[in-house]
Amino acid sequence: MNDAMNATNSTADGTTQAAGSATRESQDIPTLVIDTSFGATVAVVGHEPHYEPDSRSHVEKLEPAISHVVEQAGLTPSDIRRIVVGTGPAPFTGLRAGIVAARAMAFATGAELLGQNVLEPQAAWLAQGQLPDGRRHVTLAVNDARRKQLYYALYEMVPGDPVPHVLIDMDIASAGTIAHKVNEWLRSRDTPEGGEIVVDVCGTGAKRYFSSFQGIVALGDLHDDSCLHVAGVQGPRIFAQLAAAHHAAGDPCSSEPLYLRRPDVSEPAPFKHVTEEPNHAARMERIAQAEAAGAAHESASQNASQGASHGEVRR
Repeated sequence: MNDAMNATNSTADGTTQAAGSATRESQDIPTLVIDTSFGATVAVVGHEPHYEPDSRSHVEKLEPAISHVVEQAGLTPSDIRRIVVGTGPAPFTGLRAGIVAARAMAFATGAELLGQNVLEPQAAWLAQGQLPDGRRHVTLAVNDARRKQLYYALYEMVPGDPVPHVLIDMDIASAGTIAHKVNEWLRSRDTPEGGEIVVDVCGTGAKRYFSSFQGIVALGDLHDDSCLHVAGVQGPRIFAQLAAAHHAAGDPCSSEPLYLRRPDVSEPAPFKHVTEEPNHAARMERIAQAEAAGAAHESASQNASQGASHGEVRR
């Protein structure tokens, strides 16, 4: 058993070392970050990001913004060797714009394309700025999903691993439901509620639903921000480093969008079979009798009419 545990630890250490090496290597690769999960953020890693908060206009402003940040970095599009695109979770229209732009540029330049979800960087960003206080900090990363819902996941940074560990899988729900699920997770831990574990909330929409998040029994700090557009140069770097770490670990870095929302329409249920009522046979017999009586009456009327006609002819 010890040999198996040592082998497992060795594998984990090897994966962590590979991820760390890839993180350092990613700093030397000219990398462009594009994310339209909330507004639009574009940056060349190592330089200040360009942020467009208006989701209604970022589609037409995205291409000029990309050209601007690449030029400001002293590069040309062909110099970009890696593109990291935010894959959400986020609403459909805005998210699609950034992914389409990233795919088109990767195709045109031959740059490597990596997808990165936008919740993980929140946990990594908070961990970098936290001072040790003897408590176990976990991060509830959120993003506004509109319709009074949030995308969310619960993460924890573990020393030596650049990628946050998932405690609650990514999903979409109301803030009240999210708080309930976090409390359920807290109750399943060995640490008593309200004790050493602290749940920090970070992401766009966190402040809007502050009253609901107050229901989390171990609530810590709340940040209504995205590291991509408020952390300066550090934000895009964290974003790109996480994507590089996933790539080095062999994780899929697909650029497929994460919508998560269930369809508003569903396939209709199959038609119900018509069932016969209990007195169906009797009712059908009465109908047949009525039809027969009607036919007999019509025949009698025709005979009477013909008889009257014959009488008139004789006269």
